[in-house]
Amino acid sequence: MDHGDVAWMLTSSALVFIMTPGLAFFYGGMVKRKNVVNTIMMSAVLMGTASILWVLIGFSLSFSGDVGGIFGNLNWFGLNFDSLTDSTLAYPNTLAFAIFQMMFAIITPALITGAIAERMKFSSLVIFTTIWSIIVYYPLAHMVWGGGFLYQLGAVDFAGGNVVHISSGVSALVLSIVLGKRKNFGKASYHPHNAPFVFLGAALLWFGWFGFNGGSACAANELAIHAFMTTNTAAAAAMLSWLLIEVAKNGKPTLVGASTGMVIGLVAITPGAGFVPIWASIIIGALVSPICYFFISVVKPKFGYDDALDVFGCHGIGGMWGGIATGLFAKSSINSAAQWDGLVFGDANLFVRQLAAIGVTIVVAVVGTLIAAGIASLITKGIKVSKKDEELGLDRSEHGESGYPAFNGMD
Repeated sequence: MDHGDVAWMLTSSALVFIMTPGLAFFYGGMVKRKNVVNTIMMSAVLMGTASILWVLIGFSLSFSGDVGGIFGNLNWFGLNFDSLTDSTLAYPNTLAFAIFQMMFAIITPALITGAIAERMKFSSLVIFTTIWSIIVYYPLAHMVWGGGFLYQLGAVDFAGGNVVHISSGVSALVLSIVLGKRKNFGKASYHPHNAPFVFLGAALLWFGWFGFNGGSACAANELAIHAFMTTNTAAAAAMLSWLLIEVAKNGKPTLVGASTGMVIGLVAITPGAGFVPIWASIIIGALVSPICYFFISVVKPKFGYDDALDVFGCHGIGGMWGGIATGLFAKSSINSAAQWDGLVFGDANLFVRQLAAIGVTIVVAVVGTLIAAGIASLITKGIKVSKKDEELGLDRSEHGESGYPAFNGMD
């Protein structure tokens, strides 16, 4: 066991863990005052349910053996292996890798919650995310990282473009459509109630993303350093790009805009962080902002779906661009896990496989979300809160508490 590699893996795990509370603040600041507790709670509960589910079956279904290229098996049910010395997966320690991957299994379903904010029953969400993790997240983790179908195809995903962002973004879109719109959606404007919360959450996400991407090297090595730098560079480029768009369109840069830009830059670089040259991360980050801005400001209003906090527009579309960009800019000399160079360097093999992987991910996410939402609806007799509870606010109707008990003004 290389103690330095283990130390980096555990440190990275802690960095990724803090991303879920960061996401809670990021989302919580964007909703109405009367829904801030509920929005934060949706991330908080997954820190519990996703952790236990991962220990019991998630890690085993993702990384133990192979069943048809889609699932693992249950040989490691309850992490049933020698936790002190096992290195079956060729990482410094199998349990260290399980801990690291657990943090991804927590935040991925939490990302979906932004799309259905302010209108989904809390009990329905818990059931939905449990089923979704089993039939969407674990199969995708196995297919991409556990030796399954997409790995065998030759597609690459360094830290979760397909597994985390496209899966959650597409699922968020489907679930928001199934759930239906909020009251007065399209009639009244929605504004973030707490911009400092939004920035605090985004800053924690940026901080944690160094572990998210850097830790995906699974060692304290040169590749981890490279991924660390591409991560920061793409986030910086995307933030500046988003602010330029805001100034050009509205004449003023905003804190919420800066926060959004940095997050989508991080999303876009995730699949290619350990594959693309550092200069390419500037291009990836700079272009993701206009791409996502277009989907949020043009496509979403045109089709009229209520993706409350633009999870699909940011994570779904940003993840797709990141996967495509990996197919454009990847260099096998940076990471031999890429069997071919990207299209920019004259080889179309990887690019085509990246497109195929994105397509497979979309299909799995759509089908899995419909199944999980259907089961949750049957169990909880509908997944949407009543109009009365929505008007009252989910903090009081679902949890019996308020985020601002001393606040007496209009919401």
